[in-house]
Amino acid sequence: MDSDFNSARAIITIKRFIKGKMLQSGRDGYVVGLSGGLDSAVAASLAVQAVGREKLLAVLMPYRTSSPNSSRDALALAENLGIDHRRVDITPMIDAYFPEINPQNRIRAGNKMARERMSILFDIAHEMDRLVLGTGNRTEICLGYTTWYGDSACSINPIGELYKTEVRALAAELDIPRSIVDKIPTADLWHDQSDEGEIGVAYETIDALLKRLVEGSVRSMSALEKEGFSATDMSRIVSLMNRYSFKRRLPDIAPLGKLPIPDEIQFEE
Repeated sequence: MDSDFNSARAIITIKRFIKGKMLQSGRDGYVVGLSGGLDSAVAASLAVQAVGREKLLAVLMPYRTSSPNSSRDALALAENLGIDHRRVDITPMIDAYFPEINPQNRIRAGNKMARERMSILFDIAHEMDRLVLGTGNRTEICLGYTTWYGDSACSINPIGELYKTEVRALAAELDIPRSIVDKIPTADLWHDQSDEGEIGVAYETIDALLKRLVEGSVRSMSALEKEGFSATDMSRIVSLMNRYSFKRRLPDIAPLGKLPIPDEIQFEE
């Protein structure tokens, strides 16, 4: 992890961001999808500190093949934080669309699950006049390791500028349970699925390389090889960044020369 990263300062900034965006929106609080994983645990803990436990609702949305440990850890965290929670089983929605999930369609099914969960969160947020709290980290955003308009969709994202290793550092400051901190990162889409297994590179290496590519603007493969990065890992990471760059922006609109739509219009006196 970058020695310049200050987790205590990051926590203060993020808490101000969460509270400020809620006040600016005029909404009553947040809803968050609690998966039992590290990212959602950190986001939820920060929100509780920022706006209070009564302003956060956790939603657990398992599928029939989801690990029981994930639901157990999510429920334990909700109880530890003292926040209300709901459980919405997404099995009927997914199985109505995919009568069978097999190796040929499991990526599609995983994307469907992610979008179904976000659809549920936005509906509950509408019901409660709240915002949806995002849980995606900077590593995922860089690599496009996220479902477009699924887990990448949210009202605000408090941890989107934290690399995965930095999220882990914040977890230590926030006293996240070890059962969550030590868990192998996974989207829990199928048995034995893991983030690092799919990406093919360990998070420690990914984050170290991304910091050189993104924050350091290094573009020399030979220089990075001298720093200890392998050509295979560099090619894999850059390939993912380039291929999924579209996920980091809104859909392109055909340009006809019109002015940008303003965020706010105020009449002159």
